[in-house]
Amino acid sequence: MPQLSVVIITFNEERNIARCIDSVKDIADDIVVIDSFSNDKTKEIVELKGARFVLHEFEGHIEQKNWAITQAKYPFILSLDADEALSKELQQSILQVKNHKQYDGYTMNRLTNYCGKWVHHCGWYPDKKLRLWDSSKGKWGGVNPHDKYLMNAGSSISHLEGDILHYSYYTITDHINQVNKFTDISANALFKMGKKASFVKIKCSPFIKFCRDYFLKLGFLDGYTGFIICRISANAAFLKYAKLRQLHKQTK
Repeated sequence: MPQLSVVIITFNEERNIARCIDSVKDIADDIVVIDSFSNDKTKEIVELKGARFVLHEFEGHIEQKNWAITQAKYPFILSLDADEALSKELQQSILQVKNHKQYDGYTMNRLTNYCGKWVHHCGWYPDKKLRLWDSSKGKWGGVNPHDKYLMNAGSSISHLEGDILHYSYYTITDHINQVNKFTDISANALFKMGKKASFVKIKCSPFIKFCRDYFLKLGFLDGYTGFIICRISANAAFLKYAKLRQLHKQTK
């Protein structure tokens, strides 16, 4: 039976971290929290729950998660964010994997709770994530802040039943603040890659994003919550490219 390390990165997560740790304590052989110098009660809660607590300066989502892997005791790793937890069904699925591991990596669906409501559309579900893997056969990649785990060529991957429960935003203000933060990060990452944003892209991307998520991805079935999510997501597309265009103008 392979031993499992659960790796979690945090910054000021006193509201979420206990729930996250509690959801993995019965399946993990090692739980390590990599914290970027929180100034709330995150450390106290982590230590009270019996998990290891390690400080490391935050240099980016991808960079932080790749460094966090090096702190795990075992190469078989489950990676979670502090605002996530495992459903009972997913806990059982992971236990079955530990008893009979056949693949290098495992994907699972993520179900998001938005201001107290579970969201099943808007492009937010099933939101398949690769979060359980042999760390010797891949690494974190993507474009900050949207990281994703990339398995080496030839790696075998299977899908597990059950959901990662994602407690994303408690208020609409939380969502808007996160969008502003993440679009700053995205615009800077795209700028460093030499990407540009035309006026047409700035103008059309929000409309395309809203229509895709609200109509094609059935966001309207989530009612008022679905409309709010799709509207803010459309604005995020606008901000990302507007900020990217501004960065280019500032360098001229």
